[in-house]
Formats: sequence, C-alpha cells, structure tokens
Amino acid sequence: DHIYKMDYLKMMEYHIAQKSDLTMSCIDVPIEEASRFGIVDADAHNRVRGFLEKPSDPPEIPSKPGRSFVNMGIYVFNAKALIDTLEEMESKKVMNHDFGKDVIPYMVKNGMPCHAYPFVDENKKEEIYWKDIGTLDSYYDASMDLVSVVPEFNLYDAGWPLRGFQGQSPPAKLVSHGGERVARAFNSLMCDGAVVSGGGVERSIVGANVRINSFADVRDSIIMNNVEIGRNARVRRAIIDKNVVVPEGFEIGYNPDEDRKRFTTSKNGVVVIPKNYVFD
Repeated sequence: DHIYKMDYLKMMEYHIAQKSDLTMSCIDVPIEEASRFGIVDADAHNRVRGFLEKPSDPPEIPSKPGRSFVNMGIYVFNAKALIDTLEEMESKKVMNHDFGKDVIPYMVKNGMPCHAYPFVDENKKEEIYWKDIGTLDSYYDASMDLVSVVPEFNLYDAGWPLRGFQGQSPPAKLVSHGGERVARAFNSLMCDGAVVSGGGVERSIVGANVRINSFADVRDSIIMNNVEIGRNARVRRAIIDKNVVVPEGFEIGYNPDEDRKRFTTSKNGVVVIPKNYVFD
C-alpha cells in the first residue's frame, strides 16, 4: 500500500557493502511530522540503534538535524541471519509474527548488524515522492494527483517505465452524436477499450472497457474496468470497482445521506461502490 519509485539494486549493493544482516529502506521527513510514523534511530554510519513506533520525541538523523528516518517497510535480510533469528526466537518462545513489531527490534537489541538505507527517489521531481495509500482517502488523493496538469508522480518518464498490464483492447474512443450528445473528456486518464458515447468525463480515471453513455456526467472519480455508466447518470467523487452497471439517471456523490445508506463513504466523503455490485 505504498507508491514510490526505487531502484532495489542500489539498496542491495548498499546492503552488501555494509556487511549487514538487515538493511531497512528509510525516507527522511521533518522531525515535526515524524511522530505519525515508525521511526528508525540510526547513528552517523546509519547503523540502526532502535526502532520506534510513532514516538513523541523522534530521534534526528545525525547528518540531517531537524529530520528523522521513517521506516518504509522495505527490507533486505541475509537469509541465514533471518532463519537463525526466527529459530532462536521460536526456541525462546518469543513472538516472531511481525517484522516491525517483533523480528527487527529483536535483531537490533541483540546487536546484529542492521543498517538504514537512505531512500534514493527515481521519480525525478523536486520533492521526494513516497505515499502511503492504506486508507480510501489517501488512495483517492494519490490517484487524483495523476490527472492534475503537473502530477507529483511522473507516469510518463521513458527512462523509468511502469510495467502495467496491457490487455488486448481497442483504443479509447470518444463518440458524439450531434446536438447535445457530445462526448467530452477533460484532465482525465482513459484506458484502452473505454468508450465515452455522448457523455462527459472530467478529472477522472477511466479503466479498461468502461462505457459512459449519453448525457452521463463523471467527475473527480475513479472508474475501474468493465463498468457501465447509464444515460443521464451523474457520478462525483466516487470509486466504482469492476463490473458494475450504474442505472440510467442514477446519482452518486450528490446526496451524502443517501449515499451513506447504501455504500461505504470515506471520512472525506468519497463514495465507494464495491466490485460486482448490483443496483436494486
């Protein structure tokens, strides 16, 4: 549930050079924000001294005063060291079910060579990009960034291509029928096979083989594969999962009270329609 661009080979090379049993990828954040995260306490040589979960007084990075190392949840273990540690914990009846809560603190406490690897961002932007999308709202916000004029996350870097699934579908298509039945798509991403037939799309992500019918209006939404939006339907600030048919004239995102009665609604008011949902 994290989005970032990282060359794992660089981390592996660092791990080998440090002769480490465990290397943890870490991103540095302002110390005033660090209390929201799991924090890695490291010395001037990036040797890990402690692993703290949402501390009230986060330790600073020695080489970067005012900033702290956040655990990114990306680990390189020496296989033998990990197996030996797990077996030792098991023999001592020590809980060993979770890396962050159990195994890593045990390794650090026992003086095993553990190092923090300073994250190298391959996104090629002024600000380092690393997003935790573990909630509906954070997922929605990160997705909506992609349709902005200059997104934080660069999908179009030919030197760092994203290996997405390429289905055997025809190109996306906009169809107008004359009069007011004019297909429109503004500031949106549209996948192969999507058809906007006399409807409108604005600031949205439209998945593969989606059909948006005449006079329908889709705004600020994520529409996943094989969804059909019926005539005159209106969708706003919604996430619609796969294989859903929104009935003709239906409205989503315009009446919060009604939406909450039928669907999951996020803290920030994003309406979520589950996969294969069938409207009454």
